[in-house]
Amino acid sequence: MTRFLQLIVPLLSGLLFGIGLILSGMTDPQRVLGFLDVFGQWNPALALVMGGAVLVSAPAFAYARRNGRTVFGLQLSLPDRRTLSRPLVIGSLLFGLGWGLSGVCPGPGLVLVTGGTWEAGLFVASMIGGMLISDLFERRRTAAAVPVSAGTQLGDCG
Repeated sequence: MTRFLQLIVPLLSGLLFGIGLILSGMTDPQRVLGFLDVFGQWNPALALVMGGAVLVSAPAFAYARRNGRTVFGLQLSLPDRRTLSRPLVIGSLLFGLGWGLSGVCPGPGLVLVTGGTWEAGLFVASMIGGMLISDLFERRRTAAAVPVSAGTQLGDCG
């Protein structure tokens, strides 16, 4: 695949995703919070958008799982769907908490920040800060998991 396609396909995919978020109204935090308000004035719009997204993306994910490569032949590294790790559970809880409090998740947050409001800027800055903190914890966790080789023990002359 040419370098041009490697750059343009993700760009066009992101633009299409952003346009879809705007057209579906998913950049409106009140609409999202209405979906989460199951005991009040529930708004099913988000469920319909999610269902549509699953229908559109399911064939692509099936292809990727079956072949281990993208349609352009690039190698994929897909996560194991059966393993529940502590970072996955903690990240899911933090994501759900933030989504439930703000009505915004990362995709719509990036779309909203183009509007220039300080709230959207704060959301994206917090999101980036969370990613940096997560990366720091992951680096420390993997560094602590590296075993010490036998030749590096104290008193060993090598």
